Amino acid sequence: MQQIDSAQRIPSETVDHASKADASAKSGGAKGEKVRAMLRARLGEEIYKSWFASMEFEAFDGRVVRATVPVKFLKNWIQSHYADALLQCCGEEFSGVERVDVALRQPGSANGRAGGAMAGTAPSRNKVMAGTEPVVAEARRVTVQPGPALLMGRTHVGGFEGSPLDPRYTFDSFVVGPANRMAHAAATQVADTVLADDRGFNPLYFHASVGLGKTHLQHAIAWEVKRRTPKANVLYLTAERFRYQFVEAIKSQDAMAFKDKFRSIDILLIDDLEFMRGEKTEQEFEHIINQLLDGGKQVVVASARPPVQLDGLNDRMRSRLQRGLITEISPMDAGLRLKVLEKRAQEKRAIDPSFELPGEVVALLADRLTESGRELEGAINRLYLTWQLMHAPVTLDIAETIIRDLVQGIEPRRIKIEDILRIVSRHFAVSKQDILSQRRHRSVVRPRQIGMYLAKHLTARSLP
Repeated sequence: MQQIDSAQRIPSETVDHASKADASAKSGGAKGEKVRAMLRARLGEEIYKSWFASMEFEAFDGRVVRATVPVKFLKNWIQSHYADALLQCCGEEFSGVERVDVALRQPGSANGRAGGAMAGTAPSRNKVMAGTEPVVAEARRVTVQPGPALLMGRTHVGGFEGSPLDPRYTFDSFVVGPANRMAHAAATQVADTVLADDRGFNPLYFHASVGLGKTHLQHAIAWEVKRRTPKANVLYLTAERFRYQFVEAIKSQDAMAFKDKFRSIDILLIDDLEFMRGEKTEQEFEHIINQLLDGGKQVVVASARPPVQLDGLNDRMRSRLQRGLITEISPMDAGLRLKVLEKRAQEKRAIDPSFELPGEVVALLADRLTESGRELEGAINRLYLTWQLMHAPVTLDIAETIIRDLVQGIEPRRIKIEDILRIVSRHFAVSKQDILSQRRHRSVVRPRQIGMYLAKHLTARSLP
């Protein structure tokens, strides 16, 4: 770092500090590179590439070394896990160093992607200050893809505007497994036979917990019908939007016109039926469904619960919905979660072929994230963004940190004394009866005491 720089960026407290800073500036590049080499040797290649490959050493004022990283996540992780190692390695090269400040490198700042005077690596990657104008290397560009909201489509029938359709939700992107195979098969058949005289499943009713694919299948049906049969009138509505449109029609005293708009529909898809609230709204919905089914039109409904568990439906409406096919989408097993993760990672590789997820990271996500497909997709999105910003392989440490908030709400499995008994008896080859008996033989006493210790610490039971 040159004196013209130090006057602007690091005020010298004494002449001695100024002379140290000037001396460090002259050899800063080499010192920074030596610190890198020591970090690589001390921590190992994998940790170095994950956390320190993008670090740049920018300044040293005789007491404090200033280093920068491109993302806050890296800064926090280095400060909480490797602060001592970083200070010790810097102490080997920068005489008198007392502290290492790790700061966030601002995009488009004077330091750019590649650091400052002490970076000490090749000019293709760094800005090197040698008493002349800095040379700024070209950084790797992060391609920002347009968000789904920009690509959303809507269905329209007779001036009636439906809810948004996500273009990502197609049959091609739906991952089929034991939990959803029947629902997927029914959905594809409905999409194929919308205008046929003989429809297999009408109405078709999906029910499942949140994030298991109900909405995905409904959107896939709508997109497929629009693709295969452009002349078909398709309308996709959430229950909330149906209710809102109906209330607006009542306010404008246009309820009959609202009902008439549904007459020309070939397929109606209703999502989140459990949110169909209000006596008048439920009555109007029942009239419209009856009108469509009596007219031979296709109806597809999705809800978090089967018809018999929906309080807002009367017996006549429940019976009408049960006339077709009711299919449940079950929670995903480990195999299906793995397939979903691999599919979403493959979609990211279509954007950038260099993106890779190690098998152990995919296995970790499949094991920890068990609630829904949205969790799995969200985890892949986070890892992909982190990989873009860090330019380093995704490791298990990174994956565990990124998904930590996704798994915080999961209730750990409660351990019972019966579990402890079973495991202890199997490990020590002692029967449960012996452990619970009054025998005092050493081969029984030790397993019994270990079992008591585990029971005390892992269960809510008292010691007696």
